[in-house]
Amino acid sequence: MLIPSIDLQKGRIVQLVQGEKLAVESSDVDGWIERFANYPAVQLIDLDAAMGIGTNDALVRQIASRLPCRVGGGVRSVGRAEDLLAAGAKAVIVGSAFFDVRRTAEEGGVIKHDFARALRDAVGINHVIGAVDSKGGRVVIHGWRTALPISAVQAVKALDAYCGEFLYTHVDKEGLMQGTDVTAIRAVKDATTARLTAAGGITTQDEIDTLHALGIDAVVGMAIYTGALKV
Repeated sequence: MLIPSIDLQKGRIVQLVQGEKLAVESSDVDGWIERFANYPAVQLIDLDAAMGIGTNDALVRQIASRLPCRVGGGVRSVGRAEDLLAAGAKAVIVGSAFFDVRRTAEEGGVIKHDFARALRDAVGINHVIGAVDSKGGRVVIHGWRTALPISAVQAVKALDAYCGEFLYTHVDKEGLMQGTDVTAIRAVKDATTARLTAAGGITTQDEIDTLHALGIDAVVGMAIYTGALKV
């Protein structure tokens, strides 16, 4: 399944290269809502909330009330997750809040199990999507600025009991329009019993079809907004 993405920054819909360089921006929120109206799922990320420099809550509520959104960005507490679900989100995407950089490097040692368990118990496992982002073979958090001493495979194994789904982003390919790494994605798929959605550089219909055949959904942003992928 193809899941289009909507990233929000400073009240606009944007697409960034490697999470930093602005490549696409649009203020036509209604237009993109209409374009994505027939999709069974849409990914909605508040980049400002993720970076801790504000929120786009009004836009999140507007979009989530009209589209079947999985919402992420700055979900660091059970209360925040509950608020987003109350605003219309079908599920919340949680990344950095699951990890603690102060813990040991042993497998799963950086996982905040108490928080993950509390979130699962409060909102239900099917409403929790664990975001595991990988760069250079290591999990990265805090807007991809902090590398952890575990791999994506180790992370999903450790979080498997708390998440109904995982979102794996292959950051090395993110926004570059050069294709993704299916081998790395498949390794993550094999490490978890939960459903997997992949992101990061997915550009062609062939890639989407390949992932679909493996039972993996595909999040696509840049290729849609630039018109490289005709959907």
